[in-house]
Amino acid sequence: MHTLSKYKFWIGGAICLIVVGVFVEVLRPKHVAGGGPGTPDVQVVQVEQRDVPIYGEWIGTLDGYTNADVRAQVAGYLVKQGYQEGAFVKAGQLLFQIDPRPFQAALDQAQGQLAQATAQLANAKAVQRRTELDVNRYTPLAREQAASQQDLDNAVQNDLAAKATVATADAQIKTAAAAVETAKINLDFTRLVAPIDGIAGQAQLQVGALVNPSSGPVTSVSTVDPIKVYFTVSEPQYLAWRKRFPTDSTREAADKNLRLILILADGSTYPQDGTFFFADRQVNISTGAIRIAGLFQNPGNILRPGGYGKVRAVIRTQKDALLVPQRAVSELQGGYQVAVVDGEDKVSIRTVNVGDRVGNQWVIADGLKVGERVVAEGIQKVRPGMQVNPKPFAMAAPGK
Repeated sequence: MHTLSKYKFWIGGAICLIVVGVFVEVLRPKHVAGGGPGTPDVQVVQVEQRDVPIYGEWIGTLDGYTNADVRAQVAGYLVKQGYQEGAFVKAGQLLFQIDPRPFQAALDQAQGQLAQATAQLANAKAVQRRTELDVNRYTPLAREQAASQQDLDNAVQNDLAAKATVATADAQIKTAAAAVETAKINLDFTRLVAPIDGIAGQAQLQVGALVNPSSGPVTSVSTVDPIKVYFTVSEPQYLAWRKRFPTDSTREAADKNLRLILILADGSTYPQDGTFFFADRQVNISTGAIRIAGLFQNPGNILRPGGYGKVRAVIRTQKDALLVPQRAVSELQGGYQVAVVDGEDKVSIRTVNVGDRVGNQWVIADGLKVGERVVAEGIQKVRPGMQVNPKPFAMAAPGK
C-alpha cells in the first residue's frame, strides 16, 4: 500500500512537470526566423555619395513691377467712377471724373482773352504801320526843308510809341495763350486716368467727395505681370555668391541663369520659375542683410502685391556629398548621432557633423564613410553593441 502511494506521487509529479513545460512553451516569445533570441529587426541604408544641389530659402513678399498712385491735381467734386475695383485697366482709361464745368468755363474765358489780345495786336500793328509811313514821308521832306523838323520828330515819336504798343499786345497774346494752355491742362486734370496698364485697387474716395492736390490717393494701379518678389539674403551668403563669380561677365551670366522657385502661402509651388532682377545698393545696417528682387511671370494676374511666399534657389553644388536619410539622424543636446551596423550586424552609436538638408536627406560633413550601413528604421530599439537583424530600407525619392 505504501509502495502504491509512492508510485502515485511520482506519476503526479511527472504530470505536473509536463503541464508546466507546455505552459512555458506556449508563453515563450517567438523569434523571427533568421534572428537569434533578442535580435531586433531594423531597416538599414548605405551611406550614399553623389553631387547634390544646395538650396537657399528665404521669406519673400510680392510687389507690383510698377506701382502708381492716382491723385487729384485740381480741386473739385468727384462726379463719376469709371472702373471696376480690382479689375485690369489700360493706361489712359478713365478712373474718376472731377466736375469739369468750372474748368471748362475757365478755358472759355482764357480763349476769349486770347481772342481779344489777338485783335488788339492786329490794331496795334495797323497803327504802327501808319506811323511808319509818316516817318518815311517826313524824312525826305524835312531834308529838303519842305516839312519842319518838328513834324519829323513827332512822326518818329509816334512810330516808337506804336511799336511799343505792338510789343505790349504781342506779350499779352503770349500771356493769354499760356492761360489757355493752363486752362486746358486743368480741364484734362479733371479726368483721373490710369497712368499704366495694371490692376486698379480699391477706391479710397467715393463719388461726391471733394478732392484737391493735397488729398491722398484716390486709388492705385499696379503692374503685376511680371510681378516682383522681394527677399533678404544675409551678407555672408551674398558675399559667397559674388566671390564665386569675380568678374562682371561671369557675375552677369550667373545672375541671368539663376532660377528662383516660389512656394506660395498655401504650400504649393508656383508653376513659373523666376529670374534675378536686382540687388539693393546697400546692406541693411540693422539686419546685416541685403534686399534682392526677383521677377516672376504672372499670367492671369494670380499673384497680387502684398502676398507672402518662400523663395528657393540653388546657390551651389556640393561635390561627392555623403547622404543619409534624415530619419537616420538623431539630435541629442545640440549634437547629431547615427546608429552604424558593422559587418557582423552589431550596432555602434557614432557622433556625426551634419551639413545642409537635401530633400529628405542630410549631408554628412564628418563621421561616416561611403558604403557604411546606418539604421533608418527601428533606431529606438537598438543599443551600442547590440546584435540586429538588418533589412533594406525603402527610402522615398529625394525631393529638392
